[in-house]
Amino acid sequence: METVTEGTELPPEIAAEAERHDLLTLGVEEEYLLVDATEPRAVEAVEAVFDELPDELRGSVQHEYYRSQIEVASPPQLELEGLTTAMRRLRSELAAATERAGARLIAVGTGPASGPNMRIVDNPRYHRMRERFGDLSPGQGMCGTHVHVSIPDPETGVQVLNHLRPWLPILQAATANSPLFAGRDTCYASWRSMMWERWPTVGPTPYLQSHEHYLTLIADLEASGAMLDEGMLYWYARLSASYPTVEIRMGDVTPTLDDAILLAALTRALVATLLREVREGIEAPDVAHPLLMAAHWRAAHDGLEGLNIDMATRQPRPAWRLMRQLFDYVRPELERHGDLETATLLLGRLRSNGTGAARQRAILAGGEPVGAVVDWLAQATKGEA
Repeated sequence: METVTEGTELPPEIAAEAERHDLLTLGVEEEYLLVDATEPRAVEAVEAVFDELPDELRGSVQHEYYRSQIEVASPPQLELEGLTTAMRRLRSELAAATERAGARLIAVGTGPASGPNMRIVDNPRYHRMRERFGDLSPGQGMCGTHVHVSIPDPETGVQVLNHLRPWLPILQAATANSPLFAGRDTCYASWRSMMWERWPTVGPTPYLQSHEHYLTLIADLEASGAMLDEGMLYWYARLSASYPTVEIRMGDVTPTLDDAILLAALTRALVATLLREVREGIEAPDVAHPLLMAAHWRAAHDGLEGLNIDMATRQPRPAWRLMRQLFDYVRPELERHGDLETATLLLGRLRSNGTGAARQRAILAGGEPVGAVVDWLAQATKGEA
């Protein structure tokens, strides 16, 4: 869902430094699930958690659609170290507030355990969404990650969106973190992705002719009734309605901060690489929409542990090989932004440990119950796993 959070404006000194060195800023939003203190089921604890929040954290925390969810947004950052520090603080202090409220915080795409459907937050917009769209997202809540990267202007941003389209399936695969739903393995690495696609405006960004074309599509979708407002434009990449950024939003929330920071670093480097191509007049490949849909389905099904589609050849290839191809493609911008060493380390950890989906399944494969998965997620979320 769309969030506007206080304290996420870009400080002038960071903006000046970014402009001076031609660097891009970034920020991260993460949605989390609230679960019972001892059982793996979700609980409607969001108001109790807000009551326990330190005052200095309130500007970075928001309600989400369900009472069993909560969302954080980092301040915009230029350096990856600053983003890491901010997100570590948000995760750990929010987890502590959740525990004081008698619940646990877990970073997971969907509720792993069985439990009752949750009620929505008492918010006029959410009530309008419920009235218009009905029961499109039953269950305990769906939790994703959104990465914001700065752009010089909306017209350039639209061209960046076109260039992003072929690369997003492999980033989605890297975030896969919801193999379980209602106490069973869904046979998908990201079941959240499949549930999320039921909303009428979810999917790959269309190939856009201009910013005017982008705005026309928004107006047409609002007029059709498929969305209430621009905040319901749930394309996998879009222009932010609130900030001068492109917002990449196709992934599950990741279980560990390491995974989230890797995603942020790769996303910024990718946007910077594509921005250079836009400036050089290189046209974006107009990849067929059905092929993109197939690649995103493959990402949801396989994660990084299986196959995905090489957009250049239109053939399936090991997803990890495509991930390495992406890393090599953006390496110059990782280096220019000072992120190469950190991103290399974090990619190695992801390769060794596997995605969140793979790690959850490894726990089950060891004979542990779903509750053990939730226990691990709670520890991983606050950095103790």
